[in-house]
Amino acid sequence: MRLVLLGPPGAGKGTQAARLVEKFGLLHLSTGDMLRSAAEAGTPTGLAAKEIMARGDLVPDRVVVKIIEDRIAEKDAANGFVLDGFPRTVAQAQSLDAMLAAKGQKLDAVVELEADAEKLVDRIVKRAEEAKRAGLPVRKDDDPAVFATRLAAYRAQTAPVSAYYRGTGLLKAVNGMEPIDAVTRALGTALERHTHA
Repeated sequence: MRLVLLGPPGAGKGTQAARLVEKFGLLHLSTGDMLRSAAEAGTPTGLAAKEIMARGDLVPDRVVVKIIEDRIAEKDAANGFVLDGFPRTVAQAQSLDAMLAAKGQKLDAVVELEADAEKLVDRIVKRAEEAKRAGLPVRKDDDPAVFATRLAAYRAQTAPVSAYYRGTGLLKAVNGMEPIDAVTRALGTALERHTHA
């Protein structure tokens, strides 16, 4: 099963991706982690990405797609994957589709965790307070001002990706504001027909 997980920051993508990995034996592909791993491994694509990141520039789509292509060719990706954090733009979605098509593959589903912006801010503030009370470090992006900026960037860049996938018939929406276990159940239901294929 090949999946893309979409949703605004704070919607629970990381939590749900981990559960999908456990339930279906998928490979969790976080593009940030993959870029760092490829750079550390010293692959030609990884070294190119490392140089670009060192300059503080964004890694071009073709490089990110190549890193994804190399990663999904490895044995541990045999059962499929869940992509988290990519694609962020329609151009990236089209590049991903083209790369998979060249391998005779395609995405099975794109699941969007839908979330209410105001409630997300409350969730982030609560998460930061809980971390402080527990004596844990607070994530930099859990600052409400930083979070608002990330949310605005998500709406501008990534929301059109939802429309793109809706047009392909792959998009499935799940309410990301429900309790974690309820979201997991809704994801399972949304993906049910793909698990019996």
